[in-house]
Amino acid sequence: MSSSEVQQVYYSEMNMTPIGPLTLFATEGGLCQLEFGGAAASCARLERWFAGQFGHVELRESDLQLDGVRRQLEGYFAGGLREFRLPLDMRGTDFQLKVWAALQDIPYGSTVSYKDIAVRIGNPQAVRAVGGANNRNPVPLIVPCHRVIGAGGLMVGYGGGLDIKETLLRHEAIQDGHLLF
Repeated sequence: MSSSEVQQVYYSEMNMTPIGPLTLFATEGGLCQLEFGGAAASCARLERWFAGQFGHVELRESDLQLDGVRRQLEGYFAGGLREFRLPLDMRGTDFQLKVWAALQDIPYGSTVSYKDIAVRIGNPQAVRAVGGANNRNPVPLIVPCHRVIGAGGLMVGYGGGLDIKETLLRHEAIQDGHLLF
């Protein structure tokens, strides 16, 4: 795409989820952002981020463009879907992309530590950097950074808030036939 071309970024809001409204964003390449909260606030806050990642962008509301994502999220919240299979268009550093790939290997209903992820990507000293990459995960829930916990099982850090992290972990534990906490 030339620098003068406009990149379409489609968005759709899901109001009825157990963790509140979600706003989904996708390019033709796939899901590129999932935000906790409504579309109006998310679009206004992310406009500059999209421009930095994709160049000249035009945000366009489209439930149809994000229907597959919506259906998979509905399946997840209903307890029937345990693994997302969606095209993703995530932008980040090589390190972030490595961390996000490792997050996708954490099984449903399981948790790992930041240290575990650092070891999995071959950089055991990068625990804090793993936390930073988790914090910048553009598609939480789909790339399950909520499954990463602190040393000793501590609930630490989550962009959507610890209450949402705990709700997601409890949801997965119950669907898996056990109670996590």
